[in-house]
Amino acid sequence: MIKHLALIVDDEPDICELLELTLNRMDIDTLSAGDLKTAYQLLNNHSISICLTDMRLPDGNGIELVKKIQTQSKHIPVAMISAHGNMDTAIEALKAGAFDFVSKPLELSELRNLVNSAIKLADKNLPQSNSDNLSEQSMTPDKQNNGKQFLIGSSPAMQETSKMIVKLAKSQAPVYISGESGTGKELAAKQIHQISSRSDKPFIPINCGAIPSELMESEFFGHTKGSFTGANKDKQGLFQAASGGTLFLDEVADLPLSMQVKLLRAIQEKAIRSVGSQKEEKIDVRIISATHKNLKELVANGDFREDLYYRINVIELIMPPLRKRSDDIMLLSEFFLDKLSYDEDYHLSTEATDILKGYSFPGNVRELENILERAVTLCDEAIIQAHDLSLQEPVQKPLHSNDEPPALKPALSPLKDEQQIRQALEDTHWNRKAAAELLGVTYRQFRYSLKKLGLD
Repeated sequence: MIKHLALIVDDEPDICELLELTLNRMDIDTLSAGDLKTAYQLLNNHSISICLTDMRLPDGNGIELVKKIQTQSKHIPVAMISAHGNMDTAIEALKAGAFDFVSKPLELSELRNLVNSAIKLADKNLPQSNSDNLSEQSMTPDKQNNGKQFLIGSSPAMQETSKMIVKLAKSQAPVYISGESGTGKELAAKQIHQISSRSDKPFIPINCGAIPSELMESEFFGHTKGSFTGANKDKQGLFQAASGGTLFLDEVADLPLSMQVKLLRAIQEKAIRSVGSQKEEKIDVRIISATHKNLKELVANGDFREDLYYRINVIELIMPPLRKRSDDIMLLSEFFLDKLSYDEDYHLSTEATDILKGYSFPGNVRELENILERAVTLCDEAIIQAHDLSLQEPVQKPLHSNDEPPALKPALSPLKDEQQIRQALEDTHWNRKAAAELLGVTYRQFRYSLKKLGLD
């Protein structure tokens, strides 16, 4: 088992002693420095696993240390010790590359959680071992990936996105993922979680626009028995369910202003209070949020709190639309067709390939998947022809960042619902070919429908 060595940088002897005792009890050796000069010397002369540094030091500040470690490519998680309530300083440190922050006065449970996460990250050694592996996996359609889901693409835009994801996985900072609908924002959030130090804990996604406003506080923070009509027992909230892991707030722009205030406090204080409870509980959750809307415009219009915007948008990840990564269309098509192939291998004809390459995909990757699923249902052979795609290019107009992509004219699909299919089978004494004729679809299409509905 590797023996870890932590560097503590603080000019207050009492703080250093408390940190040393806490880390030693966690079986972590420590070195201490009272200023930046000594810290630099220790970094050069020892193999440091993690670093805890105060913000204010006699010869500078902790952010200088964070930046120095970044420029020297020393892959050491650095946690900032900041004055209580000084969130602006903490955010500045996170933007500079700090792993996380802990506030004074130090709470030992929070400190232990932070150190454990930092040690996991040090053990992963992400930049040296995982970044190349991630890029390789991102380029290769692979349904297995050891249970992990990775974004697919080898285009320059996706290579940059993959590099950014690796960088974000090394931090505990709140992340804001922006991009049009269908670009894979949730998949990016899941990928950040899966290669981070929190990968062995829950990833909890929630669509903020799908929760009724009157239930939102209870859903997020839980409630106690009897706290309101219908509360027949204590209920755990999403923050508790994601303990130690990641909470993904999709469509965060849809949060009502009253809930935005409560979310802001939870992020700032790292604590929540269940509905009906008088007791506050500490939380250890990383927040990743996303929306296809323009948050800056919502802030300007007074529909989204500016202070919350800056708390969730410590680091932004911009997901590129498919039209800006057209080199990935065939790689994605191969992946989706492999995923849709139940008992046959489907391929695109040359003409169908050319049409997909020239299409603008206003619905992005999600639209490509839907197009191919429809084509597999419609095609008579294993080779998908151009007419099987049923594409009708929408009227083009400039897209603003908060616009919904224009809708495609829906194509007729022979896929029937389960009740119709069962009825057709019963009417034909379960003769599949006869049932297909009765429904007016090809036998191939009928077999695909059976597979899709689990009736095969």
